[in-house]
Amino acid sequence: MSAKAEHYDVIVKPIITEKATMTADNNGVVFQVSKDSTKPQIKQAVEALFGVKVKAVNTTITKGKTKRFKGQLGRRVDVKKAYVTLEAGNTIDVSTGL
Repeated sequence: MSAKAEHYDVIVKPIITEKATMTADNNGVVFQVSKDSTKPQIKQAVEALFGVKVKAVNTTITKGKTKRFKGQLGRRVDVKKAYVTLEAGNTIDVSTGL
């Protein structure tokens, strides 16, 4: 498997919410990442795919909510998010293509 394919396995998709766009003011980007990925793997993947320098990576796991689906109890999946802070002068525009 190529190195680029491994980077795409680490980063699932960018997260575009109100809170995520507020982090862009402080040179940050939010990504949904695979649950078994580590902070060094996330840093390496972002630097390789987007050609930027990463200052810091913070991660959080959001537990899935219990919801009802057609009267049956169900559970949404757990999601791991990575809050990536970029070095000064680096930017990633995740809103293109919308």
